This record gives sequence, structure tokens and C-alpha cells, in this order.
Amino acid sequence: MEVSFGSFQKGAWMAVETSPTVRRRRLASELRRLRTERDLAMQTVADRMEMTAASLSRIETGRRGIKPRDLRALLGLYEVPEADQEALLDLAREARQKGWWQQYGNVLSTEYATLIGLEAEASTIRNYEQALVPGLLQTEAYTRAVTTVFRPADSPEEIDRLVSVRLKRQERLDDSAFELSVILGEAVLRQSIGTPAIMAEQLSRLAEASRKPNVMVQVLPFRAGAHPALTGSFSLVGFPASSDMDVVYLENMTSAVYLEEAPGVRSYGSVFDYLRAAALSPNDSATMLMEASEALT
Repeated sequence: MEVSFGSFQKGAWMAVETSPTVRRRRLASELRRLRTERDLAMQTVADRMEMTAASLSRIETGRRGIKPRDLRALLGLYEVPEADQEALLDLAREARQKGWWQQYGNVLSTEYATLIGLEAEASTIRNYEQALVPGLLQTEAYTRAVTTVFRPADSPEEIDRLVSVRLKRQERLDDSAFELSVILGEAVLRQSIGTPAIMAEQLSRLAEASRKPNVMVQVLPFRAGAHPALTGSFSLVGFPASSDMDVVYLENMTSAVYLEEAPGVRSYGSVFDYLRAAALSPNDSATMLMEASEALT
């Protein structure tokens, strides 16, 4: 049976891939598609592969990897031609590599590590924040103040490692092909984090951030009134390959949730567009940020 792999053809993705997290997610999506197209129930495939349906589900959702030997057997079950199998086998091998963030595994939650992995390959991030400056734009002092409050049981060494991760993530902004669009609720400007000096530096940094050609910062003022995102902050992560769907990242006090189904992602995209239209222009936002910074000095 002929199988169309689209962007999964051998070599088609290798020039742009850098994140094992994205590779695993892409492989999972392709395996899910292959099984669905063959109208095979998950339990049926799991039985033939001598694994549990739960294990197969974790592979198809990218929560666990798959050994090349098992992948070859699975592709044989799906009647994928030998020549086409190599692209996915290469993808599986690349997915087993380690990203830079994995050396910090002792202080990173699984959800946070996943976010960093997705972020490493992202082409766009659209971020709405209600109370905190997004991590990609935080100063070191602001990051340390926030982390210390959120992780009171951590040792100074663990706090240092978490701060290092945050600063390392910000190197993504040096890539001109990566675009960050941030909408800040006005409460972000008014919420005191650390000392007045820390806040003044942070607000000034935000005002300066928009000078980067690949960064846009807008403030949603209180006077904008009620809006669809009053339920909380969110991030939309987009990827350069058309085969990779956007992901919505939602964080709470103890964990995080990822939404990947198209209807939900589209809803958040529409809300972000609404907020962008209701927010101040980048220039007016920078002015408000600098005024707020100067008021603290």
C-alpha cells in the first residue's frame, strides 16, 4: 500500500528540526494517523504488538518514545513500504536525543520541560499574561523573585538552576526567524514583584523589548473592560512545518495542560486576535511601560 508522508519524506524535515520534543510529537501524530487511516482500533494494534493499549496511547500522544525495533514492527503492521519506513525510523532516533534543558531535569517538571522543548522549535509564540511578565522577557532579578515565591521549599542551588533555565530560554529571541507577540494585562504593570527597583528594571526591559524586530509587546489597559480571556493567561505555540499544529499551553499552580485539538486551538487564536485589537499600540504600550517604570524610581 502506498502511503503519503507529506513533510515526513526522508530529508524533508531534517534541515529545520532542532528539538527532540517536537520530533517525538511529530512521530506520534504520524503513527496516530497511520492507525486511523487503516481503521484499526487501538486495542487491536496493542494486542498484535503485545503491549497495553495505555502504552500505545502514550506513544501516540508523544508522552513516551518507541524503540526502533518496535517502531519497525508497528510500521510493518500498518503496511508501510520499506523505503518509506526509514523516514520515521530516523525521526524516532532523533526523538531519543537529549535537549539542553534535560540536564536540568532534577528541577524541571515534565510539563515545563515539554514547553521548553516545543519552544526550542517554535517559529511563533503568542502569549497573553494577566499577572506576570512572560518568562521569555523576564529580567534575572524578576525571575529570581518570582521563582523564590513559587518554589519556597527549593534550595538556593535549585533556585539558581531554575533561573539559569529561564535565562537560557531567552536565547531563543536571538533567532530572527522566531517571533514573539505578547499582550500584557495592565495588572502585570501594577503587580509588585520583589523591590521597586526590580519592578522598575523589569518594566523598562519590557519597553525596550519591542525594539527587537521579532518581538511585539502590547498592554491591554483596564479601561478595555471585560474580555474573553478573563479566565486566565495562555500561550499559543506555532511551528514552521505546516504538518505541526499549533499548541495551546495553559499553566496552573501545580501543573500545566496542553491543548492540541484544532477547534480549541482556533478558539484561543481568535481570542488572541481580539485582545490584540483591544490592546494599546506597541508605541503607546512602550510609553505606558516607561511611565510605570519611572514612577518606581
